[in-house]
Formats: sequence, structure tokens, C-alpha cells
Amino acid sequence: MGIALGPVAHRAENSGAVSPAEVLGPLNDVEEKYAPKQLYWAGDLSLLKRGPRVSLVGSRKASPEGLARTRSLVRALVEHHIVVVSGLAEGIDTAAHMAAIEAGGRTIAVLGTPLDQSYPASNAALQASMSIDQLVISEFPAGYSVTPKNVPIRNRTVALLTDATVIVEAGEKSGTVHQGWEALRLGRLLFLLENVARDPSLSWPTKMIHYGAQVLTRDTLPLFVENVPSMTVRINEGLAAYA
Repeated sequence: MGIALGPVAHRAENSGAVSPAEVLGPLNDVEEKYAPKQLYWAGDLSLLKRGPRVSLVGSRKASPEGLARTRSLVRALVEHHIVVVSGLAEGIDTAAHMAAIEAGGRTIAVLGTPLDQSYPASNAALQASMSIDQLVISEFPAGYSVTPKNVPIRNRTVALLTDATVIVEAGEKSGTVHQGWEALRLGRLLFLLENVARDPSLSWPTKMIHYGAQVLTRDTLPLFVENVPSMTVRINEGLAAYA
């Protein structure tokens, strides 16, 4: 990261620490292998114990089209009472959280920093607000050093905590691609927006589709949002190809 952090305060009485199994139930072998030991949280922990959760991820330097697609997709998710999850980074992440709040929905931020720090610093106020009215999660304890290696670790946890991941926009070498592979590794559903899947300049969408990613189009969106509650894939064995 670059790394200009912003300090963030949260209420001690509205925060704590839990293990992933406490909120997700018993983990299978693959989940157990990659899950963090603890999740530090601030806000409404019940968001991890109810309803379907879908993560929206994409480029930090998002295009106007990517931001518009994010807002449109979030509105559809909120209308179906689906919790929107993202990483509170610049670009697509921030747009997803803000669109969910503006639509009266619920949203979870999974951080690459401890709870008392914000990256980017410009999101400190949004993070503080979400730690009261929504939910903010980190696997990094207070005082933990913030480095670029935190991001792929965070991406894995986003995938673990959600029923499905949607990649809205990402370049050939975007860190967003890492979360797509983590979703597949953990047996979660992965969707690529059609504009991503059909982009001839990208090589990774074809590879992900080969391993089970699906293309999300305007026509298939209604079916997607209606069926998210029953779509979580629990894994027991046979994912060695992703390891």
C-alpha cells in the first residue's frame, strides 16, 4: 500500500473478537486450513449470522462504467435483502458500501488493516460510521503492521465470509483476481460481469470460467439475486486443483 493510514475510533461495547466457526458454523478441512484464527469486529455482528452475503470486488481505479454497474448491482442485492460485502478499498469497494447504505441495505467491510486504522485514509469517516451502523471486520489485531501482503490475506477472508463473489471490473494484473481464485479455492460461487468475461485483453476470465466461475449478465441477474440464499457450495474434498 502506499501507505497513508487514517486513525479510526470505535465503541468498545460494540466490538469484540470471534472465531470464524462461531459465526459460520463448523468449517470443513479446506476452510479450516485457510481461515484466520480470530476475527476482530465492530458494529452489528448479526450480519455474519443471517441472510445471504455477496462480495462485490473490483479495481481501485474504477471506470465510470464500473462504478455505475456496481451501484446497479448493489440496488438489486439490497432489494432481495442480501448483505453486500467488500474490502473498503478505493473504487469499486467504496462504491459498493456506499450504494448499499444509500439504498437502505446492510453491508460488511473486511479490512486489510486493524480496526483502528483506515486505508485509504479518506475512508476513515465511512469506516467509523460502518463500525456503528453496519459491520467492520479485520483479522489483524491492533498494532499489526500494515503492508501490501495484508491485501491477499484479506481477500481470502472476504471469500470465506461470503456465499458468492462478483468481480465487477479488474485488469490483467489486478489484485481483485486473487480474490476470485480464493473464492474458487474455498468452494464459493464466483461470478464475472459480462464486460469482464468478454474482454479480449484479459486472460484470467477464461481460466476462471474453466474452473467454475459463471458469467453474470443483465438477463441472468434476476435469477442470480433470487437464488443466492441456496447457492453456497460447501466443500469436503476434491479441490486440490485450486491449492
